[in-house]
Amino acid sequence: MNPLRHVAIIMDGNGRWGLRYKNSRNAGHKAGLNTVEKILKETVKNKIRFLTLYAFSTENWKRPKKEINYLFDLLENFLINRIEELHKQNIKLKIIGFKNFSPKLNKLLSLSEKKTSKNKKLQINLALNYGSKTELIHAFKKIYKNKERVNEKNISNYLQTKDIPDPDLLIRTGNTKRLSNFLLWQLAYSEIFFEKKLWPDFNEKDFNRVIKSYKKIKRNFGNI
Repeated sequence: MNPLRHVAIIMDGNGRWGLRYKNSRNAGHKAGLNTVEKILKETVKNKIRFLTLYAFSTENWKRPKKEINYLFDLLENFLINRIEELHKQNIKLKIIGFKNFSPKLNKLLSLSEKKTSKNKKLQINLALNYGSKTELIHAFKKIYKNKERVNEKNISNYLQTKDIPDPDLLIRTGNTKRLSNFLLWQLAYSEIFFEKKLWPDFNEKDFNRVIKSYKKIKRNFGNI
């Protein structure tokens, strides 16, 4: 049975769900936050050590400003209302991406990271303003600046996921089969599950079904 330390999720389909059921993309984002809460609980139950959630990509800035502002308001409210509880549950929050938000949100993110920095039960890596290509470019620039050799070890050491094991499993909801500039280096040998359900409809049973299927896979990593 395959060990499972790290699950990464592309939470796709919020906007489409909102338009389908509430005639509002923002309603879908709000519903998607409820799914995040459910999956967090299941992740802890399954004793998974790392959970990486793709929340906002470098390409998402192309969306309408009203929708972007609503997303960041949701995040601010989540941090204000839930970070203390996450801390009590021994859950650590780490931001991967490039903090280029409002002073208020930047401060909340930094305070949340600092408050939970020593927690050990689960580490949530929240990918915000994240793009894998940008991350790789930054890594190569640092290697060049420090006059180091270009090899796998040094590249990994300069990624924002340094000291985090590569995902064993990637789940993408929303019936879309692409990686969308997410953890391109880190996902080299991850098992990938594309789910038809939109993110707000994805539930605990779906999550556990994917985990059960993952554990049955024979993982060769290039071997026979």
